[in-house]
Parts: sequence; C-alpha cells; structure tokens
Amino acid sequence: MYHPYFRGKQFELITIRETAPLLAKSNFVPIVEPVKESLGGLERTLKAVSDALGNAIVIVNPYHGALSEDGTGIAELLRKGFCGDSICSGLLLLEDMDVADAIEGCQQFQNGKLTLVHAGFTQAKALSEELGNDLTATRNIFFEAYCGKLYRKHFQGSERILLRDGFQRRRNRDYPGYELFSDLHVTYEEEGMNGFGDFLIVGDDYSESGGPAYAVAIHLTCIDPTRDEAMYIYHFVSTSQDTPTDPAGKFAEALQKLIWRLDTGTSNLLETSAVKEFRDLHSKRHFPDSVM
Repeated sequence: MYHPYFRGKQFELITIRETAPLLAKSNFVPIVEPVKESLGGLERTLKAVSDALGNAIVIVNPYHGALSEDGTGIAELLRKGFCGDSICSGLLLLEDMDVADAIEGCQQFQNGKLTLVHAGFTQAKALSEELGNDLTATRNIFFEAYCGKLYRKHFQGSERILLRDGFQRRRNRDYPGYELFSDLHVTYEEEGMNGFGDFLIVGDDYSESGGPAYAVAIHLTCIDPTRDEAMYIYHFVSTSQDTPTDPAGKFAEALQKLIWRLDTGTSNLLETSAVKEFRDLHSKRHFPDSVM
C-alpha cells in the first residue's frame, strides 16, 4: 500500500536495512533509485529486505547519480540474486523516451512483476495500447507532478500507485513551525489508486552537494486528528542562524524545541525508535558536529 521513494545514498540504504522487519510487517514497499556506482550497499539492503520477507522495487535505469548513464550493473545484481516477486525491477519512464523505448526496457529488465515508474513520459495512451492484455499484470507508479488524472486513466485495470512530493524544500531558516505534508494516506482510494507513496522528508529534489548550514532543522511528521487525519510536518529550527559555525550547538537548539513539543503531550508525534534516539541524545547532551 505505502511506497516510500528513496534515492540510494548511503544513509537511505542504511535506513531501509535497519527498518526492514518493520517495513515488511507493515507491508511497506520501498522504491530505491540507486545513485552510487558501488552496489555493495544496495546488495546488503536488498538481502535485509529479503531476509525480513519484505518487498522492494529497484529502479534499473536511474535518472540521477553515477549510474544514470549505465544501469546494467543494477539489472545484473537483481538477476544474480534477487529475481522474483519479492525484489523486482522498476523501469523509469522519462520525457525523452518513446513507446518503443518503454517496450524495449520492459523486455530487457523485467523480473518479477513488471513495474513502470512514470516520471515525465508523455505517450500514456499509446503505451497502454501497446501493452494490451499485459496491462493488467503491470504495476504503474506515477509521479504526481508529471501525471494528471487523464494520464493515469489510461492504466486503469492495473495496480496503480500515486507518489506525491509533500516536502516543500526551503532554506532551513525559512521553514514554518508546522505545515501540511500530505493527505494521500486517506485520499488515495478517492484518486482511484491502489496505493500511495512520497519522497519522505527529503523531497524529490536530488543533490550531491552540501555544506555548513546557517540554521539546523529537524523534521518530523505526525497524523493530526484535529485536521481530518491529514499528515502534518513539524520543522524544529535552531535559534542561531547568523553564521555557518557551531552545527552541534544549533542541533542542540533545534532538539530542545523538539523535546519541549514532545513533552507537552499534545504534539501527536509517535514515540518511535527515532524519537527515542532524539530523547537519548538530549539526555546525554551528545550532539553531532556534522549536520545539515
């Protein structure tokens, strides 16, 4: 039902590995777009998902990162040890592809359930007609920014998943305290979808660059029962914002705001393992000196 989209940076692959049992238990299916040339981390992650009896989708033709020009190594990894219904390949359908490219990719990379990830492709009607009777056997995942309802209509009869980017990226200092993240978890069926997904609290933007931040922000989501069970996001931003120095001190300031909100008892934030780690950092007064 829920399909979180990950770009396969190291910290994201570690997140999937460490939460693989929880993902499997919750029937969450992560989508991974590998962006690093070395596939060792991806292989360990997929093994963890498989060992937990979970499921995952791996993009075999990434748009971002070191493998954007040649994703054959990803397909070889899947064929070598992860073919089947548990770990399946996903074909990214982009603006510069035509129907022939899409069909060729389907034939080349298919293993397990055929998964098409629509991210700028424009020939929906022609592709659905070309798929014919095979359409009902496909899983179609739509980046909402590129795929309106008319586009998605052509794939009725298949399993359909809608991805929405609910994270509004700003400079850290410019985040509001609290804002809407998404309501797809309660409205995806109204959209005619079989499931939903998002880009977590990273967003769809991709960047390899980074540097010292003038402000440190901690982002946490919650379900707000006072607002029709929509998902909202807290942004806990450091008070100090004038220079890019002292990231540990800024993290401490942001963390103090988070703990204060938790301790009010009215935050609607779940005491997850991540929140417990934040509490532990606060109680030990141990703050990372390398934060964004």
